[in-house]
Amino acid sequence: MTDPLSTELLEVALEAARRAGALLRDGRPADLGVAATKSSPIDVVTEMDIAAEQLITGFLAEHRPDDGVLGEEGASSPGTTGVRWVIDPLDGTVNYLYGLPTWAVSIAAERDGETLVGVVAAPMRGETYQAVRGGGAYCGGTALRVRPAPPLDQALVSTGFNYVAAVRGHQADVAQRLIPRLRDIRRGGSAAIDLCDVAAGRLDGYYERGLSPWDYAAGDLIAREAGAVTGGRPGERLSGELTIAASPGVFDPLQALLEEFGAWHD
Repeated sequence: MTDPLSTELLEVALEAARRAGALLRDGRPADLGVAATKSSPIDVVTEMDIAAEQLITGFLAEHRPDDGVLGEEGASSPGTTGVRWVIDPLDGTVNYLYGLPTWAVSIAAERDGETLVGVVAAPMRGETYQAVRGGGAYCGGTALRVRPAPPLDQALVSTGFNYVAAVRGHQADVAQRLIPRLRDIRRGGSAAIDLCDVAAGRLDGYYERGLSPWDYAAGDLIAREAGAVTGGRPGERLSGELTIAASPGVFDPLQALLEEFGAWHD
């Protein structure tokens, strides 16, 4: 049975994600441009990233004012309850900038370093993924479950690329070595959606280097609650160094190849 705190956190996360998703879907300006850059000139922020984060943090301040917050676009406060919200107001900003549909709002709630609730809203898909720790993962009213694990050479795996040129070059080398060992590779452009696609059985696996906590906090829980194995380098949790999520049976051989190919370093 879900505890009352997790139930409350899920309700808050679902409503905040719904509101932010509607703002992003319906409020996108026709002349949307880049408001700022981060790690490189192609790592962009738009005015809508900022507006969506402000909407979410304002909603949280109204309903959970004493919680901590960590947001991609700068929101940060420690809180006093032991609960921290980890927010990516627009995961897949470059897709959004170009009018591509693969973008999402990602909201997770943690307590004492463990994620209790994760919500990923993908408005252009008309889908919202959700999970409560120990309570399974769902999209709408449908329970999510990973695909039965195929042999690695029949696995469909997604990845992403960093915005720093030197890192991207190394990632391309790793992908070039990996492709002959797989069915194929996909590159969707939203880590949160890739993790949810593993959960939904649309991918056999996903890996990426260089993510931040807001990129994977919600999607990691959703994937795990759907039966995926997640982690980083052998024996480590997923992190910015390396994030992997896959069906059991795909995870270990995929992780082994990524370790062999040095996917975690330049």
